[in-house]
Amino acid sequence: MEVKAFYWNGEYLELLDQRELPEREIWLELRDYTDVAKAIKDMAVRGAPAIGCVAAYGFLLGIRAGEDPQRVYQTLKNTRPTAYNLFWALDRMLKALQEGKNLEEEAKKIEEEDYMANKKMGELGAQLIPERARVLTHCNTGALATAGWGTALGVVRSAHYAGKDIFVWVDETRPYLQGSRLTAWELLKEGIPHKIITDSSAGYLMRKGLVDCVLVGADRITRDYYVANKIGTYALSVLAKAHGIPFYVVAPKSTFDLNSHGEDDIKIEERSEEEVKVIKGVRIAPNNSPALHLAFDITPPENITAIITEEGIIKP
Repeated sequence: MEVKAFYWNGEYLELLDQRELPEREIWLELRDYTDVAKAIKDMAVRGAPAIGCVAAYGFLLGIRAGEDPQRVYQTLKNTRPTAYNLFWALDRMLKALQEGKNLEEEAKKIEEEDYMANKKMGELGAQLIPERARVLTHCNTGALATAGWGTALGVVRSAHYAGKDIFVWVDETRPYLQGSRLTAWELLKEGIPHKIITDSSAGYLMRKGLVDCVLVGADRITRDYYVANKIGTYALSVLAKAHGIPFYVVAPKSTFDLNSHGEDDIKIEERSEEEVKVIKGVRIAPNNSPALHLAFDITPPENITAIITEEGIIKP
């Protein structure tokens, strides 16, 4: 059975609480747009494409309840500042409302289009992967981060199902551990060979010739191809470039912000320092020591081998 992060049942949104994985599979019932906003902000759901889809259903819930459209729009929009799919989906839903379209059908289209885009990206990206490949990933870019199948991890999945001999190095991805908690969980379900590594191991593995390519997702891509993604992505791009290893970004066209230019146009989300100092309720740092938690960084285009989209592969 394919992994799904959420289901719309016609009345409310059923959401897999990703904070509880891999220990427990807990499903939340989101019946109000404020519940959806909280789930996005608190990272019960994460991954730019999934956030966009879930926000679209949140907008639908708010309008169905008779709430002011601008209040619903702004509440959902203010949950995460960097993930562009969130803004793209909400703008599309607001426009659909203004044009008198069926909002439920529009939200379903956003979900379906994302899934089909992922499948197409997987097909295109798999052609770039060698017959035998040791792939390094960062964060979680699989079905859990999307409407299904996945972006960067979707390419891994497609290559695996095409019969290629794929092995995955899974960056744990501090501080929220989306790699060790979520990517490894998905790979186990798919039966894809992998090993979890500490984020700081990547450079050594590259130097030893144990990495054939790096695959990452994106939360926002500017008009001139600066890529905002989970913190640590930029460092991986520098390491890959230094070792002559292909560095691929995989993202649907809904991640492209064509109104932004360069890294200065991207707002980087800064999250609670407690997420750095506490893991699953266990304090791992002195309570009085301050911490900086930047959720994203920006990779410049000169560090990117190619960007894989559903429309085709973009190369320098």
